[in-house]
Amino acid sequence: MTTKTFVLFPSLGVGHLNPMVELAKHLRRRGLGVIVAVIDPPNNDAMSADAMARLAAGNPSVTFRILPAPASPDPGAHHVKRNLDTLRLANPVLREFLRSLPAVDALLLDMFCVDALDVAAELAIPAYFFFPSPASVLAVFSHLPYYYRNAPSLREMDKAALIRFPGIPPIRNVDMLATVKDKESETTKIRLYQFKRMMEGKGVLVNSFDWLEPKALKALAAGVCVPNEPKQRVYFIGPLVDARKKVGSGAERHACLAWLDAQPQRSVVFLCFGSQGAFPAAQLKELAHGLESSGHRFLWTVRSPPEEQSTSPEPDLERLLPAGFLERTKGRGMVVKNWVPQAEVVQHEAVGAFVTHCGWNSTLEAIMSALPMICWPLYAEQAMNKVIMVEEMKIAVSLDGYEEGGLVKAEEVEAKVRLVMEAEEGRKLRERLVETRDMALDAIKEAGSSEVAFDEFMRDLEKSSLENGVRS
Repeated sequence: MTTKTFVLFPSLGVGHLNPMVELAKHLRRRGLGVIVAVIDPPNNDAMSADAMARLAAGNPSVTFRILPAPASPDPGAHHVKRNLDTLRLANPVLREFLRSLPAVDALLLDMFCVDALDVAAELAIPAYFFFPSPASVLAVFSHLPYYYRNAPSLREMDKAALIRFPGIPPIRNVDMLATVKDKESETTKIRLYQFKRMMEGKGVLVNSFDWLEPKALKALAAGVCVPNEPKQRVYFIGPLVDARKKVGSGAERHACLAWLDAQPQRSVVFLCFGSQGAFPAAQLKELAHGLESSGHRFLWTVRSPPEEQSTSPEPDLERLLPAGFLERTKGRGMVVKNWVPQAEVVQHEAVGAFVTHCGWNSTLEAIMSALPMICWPLYAEQAMNKVIMVEEMKIAVSLDGYEEGGLVKAEEVEAKVRLVMEAEEGRKLRERLVETRDMALDAIKEAGSSEVAFDEFMRDLEKSSLENGVRS
């Protein structure tokens, strides 16, 4: 039996590339051939290029291919439209690349790569989507085109109004995805087109596991999210996350890890906000005051405020943080500019809490380390993730005041840090996280639910290939 070859096609940006590489590693562990085809638009940023180089160097068993793409026809358009346009314009390059390969058994697409379905259909290659966010968010996205048939725009409703979707707890309007608030807007229409086309694939591989999101699993499996349409196959194959303990020499280790080595067990609050997370100067000062007042140890990744990033990519900590803050917190706090090896930090036994933007990669990393979270969503679907993490999964608490770019006060930062690090609620969170981690490990072990789901995906792919005749 010949080895199957999968081509993985991620969207633009580090947040979409990282989980796709975890999927690639999962496929390689099963002895499958993998090629990650990455679009490289002319205006791609240096951070993405650095991440790509790091991922390629760290995963020699995975083949990476850079595909050049024309720039978006409208550089002034909303970033969602720009991304979808760029990926659609890359179809000829993708088609040529797929035709150049000896065989392709399946095309695994990121959620933004919906127009690649046309290439897959033309070449008779089975196409599946890989969803790197929670299944609960997939339930909302898949249902939104049907929800909006009879519902008013979310922007016309009260911000505190509770919106109800199958498979997810009621969600406040203010926590809904910003790009779907106005159903008459071009951006919302583009998102609804995207969500509807995602349901045209052969199925969806979801980076989650059944114990974590049973309501979403039930709703998606029953077809209630996409009424009166053929049921789409959904496979919970996660958590796909780099949770291996990394051991490197002193020269290779980041300085923050040596600092953590000297801290007591579970004593440090780790603050990190993803590949794009940045705060205005006023918010950085509030956050600093809150950390200082809490009295707890901390490791904090700081970027230049958004408005300064083009001119000052390296943050001026002395100017941005309160006068004397770095000196006063010396010893019990460490501030790092721009980047830390997050996967290694969350695994470190000195870390006791994680203040996070609620990106799903970060959430899964914390789950695999049984690390309680304090939620500070910033963009995309992160506020929706927060609702699920706090209300259904019960693995996090939320900060107040972040809504719509609002200021989170120092007192709120201090209160939530103390709650998780000192209070009974924090102890219960830790117990819940230990249980969640254990269930995650059960899901990915041999004969676990996620492994069974992946086997089911492979059987369905085999069946689909026989029915349609895969190009070879």
